[in-house]
Amino acid sequence: MLWLGSNVEDMMEKIGKAEGPTVWSFMLWWFFLVLMCATQDIAVDGWALTLLTPGNVSYASTAQTVGLTAGHFMSYTVFLALNASDFANKWFRNTPSDDGLVSLGGYLTFWGWVYIIVTIGLGLLKREEKSQNEDGVWDVYRIMWGILKLRNVQTIIIVHLIAKIGFQANDGVTNLKLLDKGFGKDNMALTVLIDFPFEIGVGYYAGMWSQKYTPMRLWCWGFAGRLLAALIAQVTVAMFPAEGVTTWYFLVVIGEHVFSTFTNTIMFVAISAFHAKVSDPVIGGTYMTLLATVSNLGGTFPRFFVLKLVDAFTVATCHPGSKSTSNLKGPLVTEAFSCAIQSEKERCLNGGGSCEMIRDGYYTVNILCVLFGVATFVWYIKPKVLHLQGLPLRAWRLPGGGNK
Repeated sequence: MLWLGSNVEDMMEKIGKAEGPTVWSFMLWWFFLVLMCATQDIAVDGWALTLLTPGNVSYASTAQTVGLTAGHFMSYTVFLALNASDFANKWFRNTPSDDGLVSLGGYLTFWGWVYIIVTIGLGLLKREEKSQNEDGVWDVYRIMWGILKLRNVQTIIIVHLIAKIGFQANDGVTNLKLLDKGFGKDNMALTVLIDFPFEIGVGYYAGMWSQKYTPMRLWCWGFAGRLLAALIAQVTVAMFPAEGVTTWYFLVVIGEHVFSTFTNTIMFVAISAFHAKVSDPVIGGTYMTLLATVSNLGGTFPRFFVLKLVDAFTVATCHPGSKSTSNLKGPLVTEAFSCAIQSEKERCLNGGGSCEMIRDGYYTVNILCVLFGVATFVWYIKPKVLHLQGLPLRAWRLPGGGNK
């Protein structure tokens, strides 16, 4: 992060140019950063199981939710606001400038040093007993393979891989559609800002509820609510005012966003509490990370196919505009063509054309996703997860605790 902080601005300027960095260059850097963060995350997952008493282990998910929410808020909403020149000029400056209050390089440098200081401080100040576990790297993979062979783990993996398909169109496309209709990035940032305290509060109470109502029953309630949130989001997009964003519509979007985040947070806290409950403390970090990885995969791999389906179901035509070549950002559009995908839409607008939406694939795909979610929830997901929750903890343990 420190190296990127000193070089990322130059990299951003040269991207797309001859001998400049490519997408693969950024991918390698992000891969390295995520790998390092994931390594710390594994250690923290295992640490939480040993720090908390068995009766309070569900609060590990609460702490994780609050931390992740605060981190995302700082790195998305706060950073984007401080990095935007319009925000700085409106609220903090008398003399306008083209630069924001915080640069990307400065932000990375600051948090790079914070990472180093916190990690060193934790290593020096925290005292714990020397671990008796002397498993090597290959032993860990052997343990993971043993976990994967457990029938109950295989069942929860299937649940994780299909459970989030019902929400994919809402999670991945709804905000894009609002921005596309003219909701505005500033309004979206304010919506996220208002949503932040609700998400923190829900994360705390969801940890309490997961103890009172059992984690997977709470997860099922969140699942049903999240399907409802997807339908509400579709109605919200469809009723976008012709005159632009009004006060009442802005409040509707905030309400929809808060409700969607509410159900999402409940599901996340509940499933994390369940993972912490069933994971063997002897191999807690490995066990929890495996389950969390599959859960994350279930939320990422369908996204590609859902976005492709949205494009496939969308029908839009670009109509040529005026013959004037002034103020054009691209080649003049002289004949009609399909502008269903974003790149073609930008080519149309840059060439002076107008993109007419005939059929928006978002609505079709969102309904299909919700129907899939309802069907799988009723006939497979709910019965399976409630059955898994009723199993004794020994049903989730490896013979011999995962040791040789």
